[in-house]
Amino acid sequence: MSWQLRLLNAQMRFLAKPKMRRTVGPEEADRDFARSARWLFRTPPYLRHLERPGGLHWICAGTCAPDRVILYLHGGAYVSGHPLTHIGMLGRLSQLSGIEVCAPRYRLAQQARFPAAFDDAVAAFRQLESLGYHPQDIVLGGDSAGGGLMLALLAWCCAQEKVPRAAFAFSPWTDLAATGASLESNRGNDSLLPVERMAEIVQIYLCGADPRDPRASPLYADFPGTPPVLIQISDTEVLRDDGLRMAERLRSFGAAVTVEREADCPHVWQIFDGWLPEARTSLRHAADFIQDSFADISR
Repeated sequence: MSWQLRLLNAQMRFLAKPKMRRTVGPEEADRDFARSARWLFRTPPYLRHLERPGGLHWICAGTCAPDRVILYLHGGAYVSGHPLTHIGMLGRLSQLSGIEVCAPRYRLAQQARFPAAFDDAVAAFRQLESLGYHPQDIVLGGDSAGGGLMLALLAWCCAQEKVPRAAFAFSPWTDLAATGASLESNRGNDSLLPVERMAEIVQIYLCGADPRDPRASPLYADFPGTPPVLIQISDTEVLRDDGLRMAERLRSFGAAVTVEREADCPHVWQIFDGWLPEARTSLRHAADFIQDSFADISR
């Protein structure tokens, strides 16, 4: 464990986690996340915001292949976050993989009822198709709630026989029914997420809908013809079992799933690129996975 990780875990445990326990409502959570992102998450050099039709947020760092794209769904518990809160991590991922990133601003729970976020994710995929991208030109990605949303989109893609090139998820939230054992076993080990607030967030997001609806909880979805999937999780986070069980669910449909488990990292530690050596290492692994998924294509 790096000294930077030790310091970050202490800061989160004594400052960020208690603040999340006290947060009143999704609007405050969204403001807090945006405020923290502005000073905490570092952007790589040579980051460019690209102009594209369709209202999606596009970025590229360095030299990017013109005919491939990462469709990334940001995290934030369905009540916070924006493509710009994740711009540092996404810029680094673009730089390391050599691929442009498209990050839609899907509707949050306080803006529209479930399944609005899922509908927006599907609309973003269709928008890429309308721009001339074939499903095999697209890699899906996401973190936390966005990781669960991405996997729900992946299930839709598989059902529609629009299978993307590959998919990756950082600390995905895949089971809103909250049946994972690590929710309790890691309650005290997780340096960031207060598990006692999760049921409230689920209620805000679902508004009474079934938490086992595959659009909300991809752990209960079907994945015929699934492409290779990478899942990165921390052994000490409360969502550890959401990631591990998701991997087994995907494997039951014949998917080639790679699970990378880190010790003592906070939830979605990859977003701390520029501060944590562990974040850069994990992003490099994700970029290698993305590049390897295109290895059979001669350019």
